[in-house]
Amino acid sequence: MSQQKFCLFAPVMAAALSLGAVAEEVKSPAFDQRLTGYDYPFEVQTYGFESQGQSLEMAYMHLPAEEGRPTIVLLHGKNFNGAYWEDTALAAQEAGYGVVMPDQIGFGKSSKPTDYQYSFSQLALTTHELLDSLDVDTAIVVGHSMGGMLASRYALSYPEATERLILINPIGLEDYLDYSTYPSISSAYRGQLNQTPEGIIAYQKQNYYDGAWSADYEALTVPLAGWTRGPDKEVIAYTAALTYDMILTQPVIDDFENISVPTSLIIGTRDTTGPNRANIRPDVDYEFGRYDELGARAAALIPDSELFELEDLGHLPQIEAFDRFLPVFLEALD
Repeated sequence: MSQQKFCLFAPVMAAALSLGAVAEEVKSPAFDQRLTGYDYPFEVQTYGFESQGQSLEMAYMHLPAEEGRPTIVLLHGKNFNGAYWEDTALAAQEAGYGVVMPDQIGFGKSSKPTDYQYSFSQLALTTHELLDSLDVDTAIVVGHSMGGMLASRYALSYPEATERLILINPIGLEDYLDYSTYPSISSAYRGQLNQTPEGIIAYQKQNYYDGAWSADYEALTVPLAGWTRGPDKEVIAYTAALTYDMILTQPVIDDFENISVPTSLIIGTRDTTGPNRANIRPDVDYEFGRYDELGARAAALIPDSELFELEDLGHLPQIEAFDRFLPVFLEALD
């Protein structure tokens, strides 16, 4: 992550602090459900729309394309928002691409309805309507982590509007409920309510970065940590439970053979992310999150696909080693 990116978090932490001092600062901010007071790297705009009988707002950032150049839509993961795409967006803009970075409904600075049917098809529809409002007829659709599941559903639903598909360490490369028991939304909600900043850091340190940690990594936990102390903790916990349910109950892996657009998979092979791992059935001999194998399996299912494997990188190659990620990403774009 660039120095410029880290400085974007200056309202809540200073770049000059040591990691130990940063940990103290992370405990300070508290955010409401729309992350008021938390700065994004580019101007945040709002797309208002009606859905399921509710008036909702989708926050997004938009860097227009040079004339004749395509637009990329960057879809974030479950534990993130559009802001973490900054370096990727700047590099794409420098190459002439337009970039759209939405916060999905239920995430980031967007609305978080609790009486809402969250589905990848619904989020894909909203994203498609956002792009229509920006006069973006076709886009290169890029998804990371949960955003990879959404990007896949988008390409399946709107192939005529998808120039190509790029999946960066997507979850959903396995059907989790084939091997694990279903946790109710109520139990997931209780688990989300028990989230702490220390627990969030411990999870990401272990699962995303193989035990390594830095101020840049910690900066990405600031919104999640701030929500655990904010006035809307219950709303955040419930919407998080609803979107976790969406991940488990709406697999995309069974539809990969129907993806009809050129697809690139960029896989950090050290990744071991496996939603619902704690609920694997005792009679099942299966290991979640073997990305050293999952990438090749997925590429074999998608008809027009290519696989880029980044050895010794984890769940966020675009954050962990941007200098290694960028050449591969630019190759995938072309």
